[in-house]
Amino acid sequence: MAYKIDKDACTNCGACAAECPVQAIHEKGEYHQIDPDTCIDCGTCESLCPAEAISAN
Repeated sequence: MAYKIDKDACTNCGACAAECPVQAIHEKGEYHQIDPDTCIDCGTCESLCPAEAISAN
């Protein structure tokens, strides 16, 4: 179960991508996206997101 970023809520701050231990988060235009094949479900991104745009899928 990979985490997912709500593109409408994402502020594109990059806090999640900077701390992802497996670099599963990448910028996609005006928001970030999590690669479900790379995500290890650690939850780090969800706890760091100031916009609360990340949730378990």
